[in-house]
Amino acid sequence: MMICKEIDEYIAYVRSGEYRVCEEQLLLCDFVEKVFREEDIYVDEEQLHRYLGLQKYFPYELLLWEKFCFALHNCTYRSDGQLRFPHLFVMVGRGAGKNGYLAFENFALVTPVNGVKNYNIDMFATSEDQAKATFKDVYEILESNKIYFKNYFKWNLEEITNLRTRSTLKYHTKAPGTKDGGRPGKVDFDEYHAYQDYKLINVVTTGLGKVEHPRKTIITTNGDVRDGPLDVKLNEKLDVLHGRRPDNGELPFICRLGENAEEQVKDKKNWYMANPSLQYFPTLLHEMELEYEDYKSDPVNNSAFLTKRMNRPKMETECSVTAWENLVAATQEIDENALEGSSCVAGIDLSLTNDFTAIGLLFKNGEKRFWIHHTWVCENSLDLPRIKYPLKQAEAEGVLTFVKETQIDPKLVANWIVDKAKKFRIEMITMDYFRYTVLKDALRDIGFTPERGNVKTIRPSDLMKVAVTIGYIFSKKLLTWGTSTIMRWYTWNVKAEINDKGNVEYKKIEPKSRKTDGFMAFAAAMTQEDKIKARVKIGGRLRTIC
Repeated sequence: MMICKEIDEYIAYVRSGEYRVCEEQLLLCDFVEKVFREEDIYVDEEQLHRYLGLQKYFPYELLLWEKFCFALHNCTYRSDGQLRFPHLFVMVGRGAGKNGYLAFENFALVTPVNGVKNYNIDMFATSEDQAKATFKDVYEILESNKIYFKNYFKWNLEEITNLRTRSTLKYHTKAPGTKDGGRPGKVDFDEYHAYQDYKLINVVTTGLGKVEHPRKTIITTNGDVRDGPLDVKLNEKLDVLHGRRPDNGELPFICRLGENAEEQVKDKKNWYMANPSLQYFPTLLHEMELEYEDYKSDPVNNSAFLTKRMNRPKMETECSVTAWENLVAATQEIDENALEGSSCVAGIDLSLTNDFTAIGLLFKNGEKRFWIHHTWVCENSLDLPRIKYPLKQAEAEGVLTFVKETQIDPKLVANWIVDKAKKFRIEMITMDYFRYTVLKDALRDIGFTPERGNVKTIRPSDLMKVAVTIGYIFSKKLLTWGTSTIMRWYTWNVKAEINDKGNVEYKKIEPKSRKTDGFMAFAAAMTQEDKIKARVKIGGRLRTIC
């Protein structure tokens, strides 16, 4: 079907096979054609060509994929005159030129071609340098031709204003004040992967709707924050492309390698799947070739190649405890009341008493395991600024407690055990010897000592013995650890390496910002799961088999 030149040309390119494209791009083309076929919408081609005429002021022209996105996002309207795709989500590999695209889009929308006065645009990122990136591109365009643009724009290093429309362009790393930022026509989020929660996102997007034709544009690569806004957004957009949910006015432009990214990345022809601009930038291709050699020799310390260049943060699965989908499967609700009276073993892990301490109770019912856990975090920990996981969210979920004192008092752990012992039968507490020396006095006070046979200190060799079992229960989805995502964060931060004797060793991927305490506590408990006594129902009551 024919839509308009800019949209049709990109769809034809995707389907031509000239360069490899990812599944999401093929699905997107089907999606766009379906929308135009089934809905009463149109492209304002006159407005689009006026917008594209502004390219003469830029040192570059929009590429095929950029014109495609621009036309759909900015010039496609419903029969009632409202934008069909007021929201645009772009996830492309690093180097594709997403900031250049956004610079042109924002420059265009503050001009009279938009037809809306006071169409203010607020651009957001988590760092000032990133927030400035698109702003600086527009600033440099104006600076390059001051004599001409002084009649149409007023600008400085903080704000750009079109004199005819009174529309402004600003950048931010935090929510602007109500006076300055309460009536945006458009909001942008640059490198969406860096956001850990929705606090800023929700504040600034609620200001949309007070100006005609409100828009939102998200540009990003993938990143290292798991279970954050990007993962949620990406899953939603994949559902849209697969027809599992309505699009809600957002165009999902996603470029990445497939699920077997570690294999696909070996063929350079597949790199085009993640970067729709690569064929135009030979220098970028050469740079990526050099980076790939570094990645091959040290994939752990060069993980950004797969994560940001290829938009597939899969590096860690080469040495991870299990696949990400197995961690997601474990994140289900636990009915603690159903486990009341059950036999269990406890595992404890801590790095330092002024950092993180984690504990959990391991239950077993047939092959299924259940893990009830808690974490204490010292507010004075020097690692907190580096941590990307939303710890405050875990606190709200009741699985984490912040400690204001300079140290995490061992009595906090002991009191948690005493409280849980009122409900469950704790057969054994296990941890390594170093952790035990920190906690032994507090544990002795509540009746847990090696002499009594209810405390077990373990060695690395004990963890090696249960590594296969741990891998099995993950792969078979036999573990449940509650709805909080902190346990899958802990576990995703662990790498499982094969030593020279063929045994699995658990190690931290990165020691400061990616904590593993919760998983290591779980692994410690797994070494003693044979101490968990089975339960049967007799006459409607639970009995423990000794």
